[in-house]
Amino acid sequence: MCGLAGELRFDGTAPDVAAVARMTGCLVHRGPDGDGLWARGPVALGHRRLSIVDLSTAGAQPMVAPRAGLTIAYNGMVYNYRQLRDELRGKGHEFFSTSDTEVIVAAYAEWGTRFVDHLVGMFAIAIWEHASGRLVLARDRLGIKPLYVARVAGGVRFASSLPAILAGNGSGGSVDTGIDPVAFASYMTFHSIVPAPRTILSGVGKLPPATVRVIEPDGTERDETYWAPRFERDPDKAAWTDEDWQEAFTAKLRTAVERRMVADVPVGVLLSGGIDSSLVVALLAEAGQQDLATFSIGFESAGGESGDEFEYSDEVARHFGTDHHRIRIPSSRLLDGIDGAIGAMSEPMVSHDCVAFYLLSQEVSQHVKVVQSGQGADEVLGGYSWYPPLASVPRDQAAEVYRSVFMDRRWPALQALLGERWRSDDDTPSAFVDASFAVPGAETSVDAALRSDTMTMLVDDPVKRVDNMTMAWGLEARVPFLDHEFVEFAGAIPPELKLADGGKGVMKRAARGIVPDAVIDRTKGYFPVPAIRQLEGPYLERVRQALHAPEARERGLFDPGTVERMLQDPNSTRTEIGANALWQLGLIEMWLQQQGVR
Repeated sequence: MCGLAGELRFDGTAPDVAAVARMTGCLVHRGPDGDGLWARGPVALGHRRLSIVDLSTAGAQPMVAPRAGLTIAYNGMVYNYRQLRDELRGKGHEFFSTSDTEVIVAAYAEWGTRFVDHLVGMFAIAIWEHASGRLVLARDRLGIKPLYVARVAGGVRFASSLPAILAGNGSGGSVDTGIDPVAFASYMTFHSIVPAPRTILSGVGKLPPATVRVIEPDGTERDETYWAPRFERDPDKAAWTDEDWQEAFTAKLRTAVERRMVADVPVGVLLSGGIDSSLVVALLAEAGQQDLATFSIGFESAGGESGDEFEYSDEVARHFGTDHHRIRIPSSRLLDGIDGAIGAMSEPMVSHDCVAFYLLSQEVSQHVKVVQSGQGADEVLGGYSWYPPLASVPRDQAAEVYRSVFMDRRWPALQALLGERWRSDDDTPSAFVDASFAVPGAETSVDAALRSDTMTMLVDDPVKRVDNMTMAWGLEARVPFLDHEFVEFAGAIPPELKLADGGKGVMKRAARGIVPDAVIDRTKGYFPVPAIRQLEGPYLERVRQALHAPEARERGLFDPGTVERMLQDPNSTRTEIGANALWQLGLIEMWLQQQGVR
């Protein structure tokens, strides 16, 4: 797990090594254990290292493979690298380290751009071919590892975070930092989600999940999507009983969890007290994992809302005898935590879970370098409230019903909220949902929603949130529910089994007898940060300052009268799923101002 940056020139000039160094320096939190900078001809690559596998200098990056004529900078973890190394050694490849990075280089030398088909894991990769001058960028199937890309005059830059791209901008300002109006509409509609390849800034994009991009020396490029899960029934499983699905579910998840124990350092678990992370702990205990460290976080109550779920995480820790760490965050630390979390965001994200993950990761990083997390289960297994309303909806009506239960606000309401210059007659968010739901490969309305959420919402909200907040403290988070083989299996599960028992029914039933019943039968919870859900005192003042700042007035993103009414009554206006709408307005301005975007 690391951070990468780079530049490729198309115009015959040398890369701006100083800019790549600035971008790499911006990623020090992602890789505090080492750094590297390499340049040749039209390309420069930078890397920050978090040492997880092969802790020696043999695993340092950028890694040059002279015999293959390749140089790589890579962020992530390939869980099957040992098996791949054995396979590639049988094909004549030699290895001089025990790192997964060297295995990726050999895989590319052997299979070309189809090397990604052989990788099981999470990754963002940049490979430069010495002879051809071609640059290859690749991102894992579920977009767990980020990769941002920006065209500049005569070249292209790329990095593990959007702020790193901005750091490379320097005084020349070669990257367009204007607000992308289509992305802004998505932010205001999909709980801050901006689907790839866009970002909130017009001049910066992101490589979509499951994509390989080949950039030729003259700047021409082509993208190939190498994987897409299908959410439809498998005829070979037509006779399966509920028990068959439950047994297969447990076996698939067990494999995913065990894969994510591969490391040369200890691996812990972020234990929220929900069924997702509790089942991960249970399967690790079942596998004989000794001295497993688990971590839970809690905040002070506010506005009548509880700020912790220690009751459940404590029970799971006791049940499995883990080395459990209760982390209680006093109100005195929360305000600084908000600022830190916003600074760690690659893109503005409204979920108050960001603050919880940020502060949790700060504490956890003092104990371990790697953790497993339960993120992703709700999206692939039907755990959210907007799935049940789709259960009886005809397939051709699914997109409209999904919009009605998922979107923060519909288009007319959004236009009334926006500043005059940002209003539009073009309902781009609805068009995106229509296009997403129209793609073949999703059998029912529920399947279509689950697929859309897995490949879009999941990637650019929960997954990005966990990556950004853990890596802000040099902590690697692994997500077994997003093992691509597990996701493929989950797509075939009949929707009625997913929606049973209030959501994630197949998992709840499979977990009986494995995790305590109290965890299975509890009401669904979240990482609660009441001070953000119920804005008051210094938290409300921080939002007020952001929305009244000169930069905010100049941008004019929101209608001034509406903003003032919301500030007067800060906790009444809620989005469709109950989030604080004022926080959504304030957050984007706080992020833009922290990043120096005008």
